[in-house]
Amino acid sequence: MSVIVITGASSGIGRALALRAARAGYEVVAIGRNQVALDALAERVRGERGRITTGAYDVAEPASARAIVALARDAFGRIDVLVNNAGHVAVGRLSQQSDAQLRAQFGTHVIGPVALVREALPLLRASHGHVFMVGSGVARVPVPGLGAYPPSKAATRSATSILRGELKRDGIAVTYVDPGVVDTAFMSRAGMPGAPAAIMAMPEDVARKILVAVRTRPRVLNAVPWQTAVVALAELFPRVTDFVIARNPALVGTQNVLPAPAPALGAEMLQTPARDTAAEAIDAAMSEPARAPSAPVDEAAPAAEPSATDVTAMAALDRYASSDEGEAELHPANAPPPSDPAAAADFGAALEPLRRRMERVRLSETFVRDLLRPDAVLEAHEVAMRWAGMPNKNERAATVEVLDALSDAGFLQRDAGRYRVLRSPG
Repeated sequence: MSVIVITGASSGIGRALALRAARAGYEVVAIGRNQVALDALAERVRGERGRITTGAYDVAEPASARAIVALARDAFGRIDVLVNNAGHVAVGRLSQQSDAQLRAQFGTHVIGPVALVREALPLLRASHGHVFMVGSGVARVPVPGLGAYPPSKAATRSATSILRGELKRDGIAVTYVDPGVVDTAFMSRAGMPGAPAAIMAMPEDVARKILVAVRTRPRVLNAVPWQTAVVALAELFPRVTDFVIARNPALVGTQNVLPAPAPALGAEMLQTPARDTAAEAIDAAMSEPARAPSAPVDEAAPAAEPSATDVTAMAALDRYASSDEGEAELHPANAPPPSDPAAAADFGAALEPLRRRMERVRLSETFVRDLLRPDAVLEAHEVAMRWAGMPNKNERAATVEVLDALSDAGFLQRDAGRYRVLRSPG
């Protein structure tokens, strides 16, 4: 039986690929950072009589590659397919990204995947295996406002070409995947609205094409050929492309981040950083001189009243302060959670990045609000059953994402796959 290792398997393309691969008879090694989502995935696969093992690892961390390969070897004894799918974006200006944000993006897209190939090489040689490197159209047409995401994806594309040449003599295929614009929560989690729904591909379609490519072993897999053609055309005419994107940012789904000049609290605060400590985030915020909302980017001027951007940034800081990482940074180990509602983002703000996804699966905000009864204990699968009856994969994934967002906002507390309600929306 073939073994497939998939990073970024807790949602989106990775989750869809894990489910489809298990149904096709693969033994699945699913890697992600969200243990709750991985547990839900494993429950689904085992309920369908599939074979799966999961591991909560951040591929950007240096020690993760060896641990992931050891997990696959111990569980199934081999690796036939390695899919480097994990993604990470920290929105904002590239010139203002912190060292931690740069390391996170390049680590996730380049350093971690190459390290995984290196550690898996003996097993891939033995199986004449296949490596997939998932890229992006922004590797060829960089989009401003996405921080180091475009340059790190460009490095992914380059590394794929080099690995292909190096591993060919070992009988190992290496495929670069351009997935196109995919309907996942990746963009909304980063605080971006995403591209128009009409042009989005479904993650299940991309997953299906990846599994077909295991048999055909192509150099490049363009999951949405017409989108790849548009990207190629845009690459040929960079000035025209820059002009169009600058005036129509909705085409690439970045309209919330492109127009913003450096705000009084610092661009980094707009992305709710996942790896920076609270102290780093505050230092970055305070190091930027205050600017009036209408002032040019390079001119300093005092601001009499906080702008809408400043308010957004302060809400981002509040969300971080009430997240698991913020709690560890700002409060003693056994301190009770803050009781002041102002210390966490309000209920509406917590769900705002997920509204479009909730609408697609018809998960109502009223239902979610009614769940939040103090001291109640919620379980993701049971919640999904209550609102969806027999939930499909999209409905389960949406449930987990909503519960995680409310945990990050201080309404819930994660505990061994369950969620304890700390406070109600009021």
